Amino acid sequence: MRNRLPRLRILWSFVRPHRRTLAVALSLALVAASLELANPLVTKWILDSLGGSASLAAPVTTLLILLVVGAAVTAWQQTMLGMLGERVVLRARTSLVDRLLRATVPSITSRSPGEHVARLTSDTVLLREAAAGSLVGLISGTIMLVGTLVLMAVLDLVLFATTVVAITVVALLFALMMPGIAREQERAQEHVGRLGAALEGTLRAIRSVKVSRAEARLASRISAEATSSAEHGIRASRREVLAWTVAWVGVQVALISTLAVGAYRVDQGHLGVSALVAFLLYTFGLLGPVTELSTNATALQAGIAAAERIRQTDTMPVEEDLVPVPGTVPPIIPGNGTTPALRLVGVSGAHGPDLPPAIHDVTLDIPRRGHVAIVGPSGAGKTTLFSLILRFLEPTGGTIHLHDVPYRSLPRTEIRKRLAYVEQEPALVPGTLRDNLTLALPGATDDDLHRVLAEVRLDDKVGTLVDGLDTVVTNTTLSGGERQRVALARALLHTPEVLLLDEATAQLDGITEAAVHHAVRVKVQTGVVLTIAHRLSTVIDADLIVVMEAGAIRATGTHRQLLATDTLYRQLVRSLRIPRGAGVR
Repeated sequence: MRNRLPRLRILWSFVRPHRRTLAVALSLALVAASLELANPLVTKWILDSLGGSASLAAPVTTLLILLVVGAAVTAWQQTMLGMLGERVVLRARTSLVDRLLRATVPSITSRSPGEHVARLTSDTVLLREAAAGSLVGLISGTIMLVGTLVLMAVLDLVLFATTVVAITVVALLFALMMPGIAREQERAQEHVGRLGAALEGTLRAIRSVKVSRAEARLASRISAEATSSAEHGIRASRREVLAWTVAWVGVQVALISTLAVGAYRVDQGHLGVSALVAFLLYTFGLLGPVTELSTNATALQAGIAAAERIRQTDTMPVEEDLVPVPGTVPPIIPGNGTTPALRLVGVSGAHGPDLPPAIHDVTLDIPRRGHVAIVGPSGAGKTTLFSLILRFLEPTGGTIHLHDVPYRSLPRTEIRKRLAYVEQEPALVPGTLRDNLTLALPGATDDDLHRVLAEVRLDDKVGTLVDGLDTVVTNTTLSGGERQRVALARALLHTPEVLLLDEATAQLDGITEAAVHHAVRVKVQTGVVLTIAHRLSTVIDADLIVVMEAGAIRATGTHRQLLATDTLYRQLVRSLRIPRGAGVR
């Protein structure tokens, strides 16, 4: 019991914002249960009236009133529960999207995107069933069971054939109404699928999203799919209510029919009144609540487990400073030509609090203009260095400055709007080519877009797309090299002060690679390009090459200087078969 209470509290945390609606729905359920329990008593009244040759007008009228009022109350209660369930799901989904897009990169990438999507889709559906139906169903089912047991006297299935007929009628009614319900549920699930696909694609491109400061816009776009799913879900819920109401009325009509048949048999002396009453009490007072309790208990357990999985997302650390407080951001004033754009002083960093440092004691000045290349063997700390500069990670030691302003005094948005980042394997965010290009600059004009596309030799590709810039692009629409060029075009469109390239030419052919190098050479006239390279052919013309090994800076210099002075650099050059005289400065 002790273990169950905290788990129930987790489920209750999702229902708490809607507790008034839940209280009304529960009150309606109790009223409906009371009306249903009154039916056998009225039935007994009818039988007693028959035995005493009294008028049947009063008991039959009362029974019809109970039928109409009970149907109305049940329909009202089920409608409220359906709306409550969809609101719980909508709130949980929008909260999950917001939390995931504000979370730190390490906390997001520690789990697969599919796991996050599953929590957003299937887990929230289970949560809906538990939060809306199971809690009320368990309480009302318990009351019905206790009330039925109190009223039950004798068990007798003489009228079993009549019950079979009633079940057949209910089944036919359901068969007629289920197609409409299925259509709405299918549409709702289509939006859930789009929701999951949009979130997974966005999470795969989370670094680009964060550097582009597009979290809020993409969260709004993804939440729109959640809203559409909720709308179709409410329609399906209303149709389900109609189906269950008709079925409930059908069962009640079957009850009246059974009563009429039983009354006739009693009148003929073939059936005792007590047997008829016992049958009615058994059928409508016991089977219903037992089935309801077993079904809702199972759904509640599944919903509690889903609620726990969803709530685990709340433990993910988030980037709290995405929206800076006015007046708290120190001015960032680029210095003169000798002042570095970025300065790292004794910087150390790790990918987790319990993990060893991936880099340690790194001191480096990155100038305002030029091309700086970072090379080294796998595991040298190159990507960690980029993560620290982009503030995906926080330093465990040392300081980073942007134009002499410490990183720690700046919100991430102020840092990232001066940076642009091209991943080694960039992913597309869900949407059109225009959406992908304008991720960091939503107001860019078509002329601006065509200009950067021409710089990366992607303008011809746009001409082949059916809708041009407004073509919805996917991983199958564009090749790996084309996706890299889209990412590079997005970065160039942003005109950042610092452009970070993580082997951005890895998947390009020779002609296009030359075009990218040309774009980089143009960019270094107005800003600095910081390149991570596994292929030294992309950096031998750099103004400064930084050689890293085992998380530290081993050497710095030009291609010619490092060939002459550093053995590791010479080994890297030989392993990649780059001519020693190529591009010597």
